[in-house]
Amino acid sequence: MPDSLLPQLNNKKKQLLIDGCDFLNIKINEPQIDQLIDYSVLLGRWNKTYNLTAIRDPLDVIRFHLLDSLAINQFLEGNNFIDVGTGAGLPGIPLAIINPHRKFTLLDSNGKKTRFLFQAKLDLGLANIDEINDRAERFFPEEKYDCVLTRAFASLGEMIKNCHHLLTLEGYFLAMKGRIDESELSEVAKNYKVSHSSSINVPGVDGSRHILKIIKS
Repeated sequence: MPDSLLPQLNNKKKQLLIDGCDFLNIKINEPQIDQLIDYSVLLGRWNKTYNLTAIRDPLDVIRFHLLDSLAINQFLEGNNFIDVGTGAGLPGIPLAIINPHRKFTLLDSNGKKTRFLFQAKLDLGLANIDEINDRAERFFPEEKYDCVLTRAFASLGEMIKNCHHLLTLEGYFLAMKGRIDESELSEVAKNYKVSHSSSINVPGVDGSRHILKIIKS
């Protein structure tokens, strides 16, 4: 894209974000909007070499990645979160931008992706995130987490099996899913239960989106 068209594109992305956050009832300030735009630009730049996401269209990145991530903000409880299988930092980075007083650990086993996360943390000035290059089942933090976040990570059964040790005694899982599969729900371990399940509407995104909260029973 010619450099002369970039301001126009960024204005479109900015308006998408503003309208989307208004739809999601999220209060967002100008510096946070700028950080989210800068993150989308950085993601697009690195994606050319590192193939971080299959979504290439800059406006679709706003819809399908940023707003999709922000749509679960209303379900966050606690202060210390780990985003398992974060990939390019989704949903962790958008949530960290609009929640500067909460801590987010971004965990991924792919070294290319965690290198991107490190650069994003530096470029965006995000003091409330840490990136970890490891597998969930091998990562044993000194301080456990209030919540494990997952987005297209694994089945619910695998998520609980591989991540249960990351949670505090009162901790919970928030799993972002497309359609809810009844057979997958049956995989939830007997000592856990789904305490909340609902569809989420992401502005500009068609298709089924759901959020599930899973707690110890």
